Amino acid sequence: AKVRNKKMIKKGIILSGGMGTRMSPLTKAVNKQLLPIYDKPLIFYPLSILMLAKIKDILIIVNKGQLNQYKKLLPDGRRLGINITYKEQVAPRGLPEAFIIGEKFIGKNNVALILGDNFFYGQYLTQKLLNCVKLKKGASVLLHKVKSPEKYGVAKVKNNKITIIKEKPKKYVSDLAITGLYFFDNKVIKFAKELKPSKRNELEITDLLNKYKRQKNLKADYIGRGGAWLDTGSLDDFYKTSNFVSAIENRQGFKIACLEEISYLNKWISKKDIRSSIKFYGNCEYSNYLKKVIA
Repeated sequence: AKVRNKKMIKKGIILSGGMGTRMSPLTKAVNKQLLPIYDKPLIFYPLSILMLAKIKDILIIVNKGQLNQYKKLLPDGRRLGINITYKEQVAPRGLPEAFIIGEKFIGKNNVALILGDNFFYGQYLTQKLLNCVKLKKGASVLLHKVKSPEKYGVAKVKNNKITIIKEKPKKYVSDLAITGLYFFDNKVIKFAKELKPSKRNELEITDLLNKYKRQKNLKADYIGRGGAWLDTGSLDDFYKTSNFVSAIENRQGFKIACLEEISYLNKWISKKDIRSSIKFYGNCEYSNYLKKVIA
């Protein structure tokens, strides 16, 4: 059993760079991932996904010059019983650059990557994530059925293996979009370094996934009908996601992406740690919720 555990993905990267130009002028002053989705900064949501997957060692890649904004909010993760480190990305050069920037952080481990502006929600999501981190070799992506596949990178699947990947297809290939959550074995560093920039001068995630596909080593998993995947790339999507969180939280009374609650349920922190978080946040709705968590 020990050997199996060694291969579990224990490292996660949140790619939080990008210029957020589609949301300018809002993003001129503040990084998009620090803007609020209802009652929490956007970055809390992808971070919560890695924490639900029991990943405690997390690298957040941010734009040059935005490090201090992040460190005010999430200094080092100690308050959450996790370990957060930061790296700056000079300019957005595509998703696979995350593995080149994070090479030292990844070391000899397998790794999960989540995009800082992706939102996931669903009843069986935690179970799904815990299965995904058992990845021993190859790569695995999470797919979600979408109404307008031409807006996304999509995958065609046969017997749980991905046969075709197409970026924003003009002709219908499949209605399964590749979401912004990926699981990779350690070869990802080598593969990322071999990539050549595309026409838009970026390293493309589809090219990286195709390397695994050619080796018949790219698996698919699904969020499923009851789950939600929202990409907060545009203002419209951003507010839709905010409304979604607001509706669920106000109807059900529990919070989505409450980091301290996840840590507490994972037994990474104690009631005392939550009390110090309450002090950190001050008198607010989020603190009141944390008081209920430890009541």
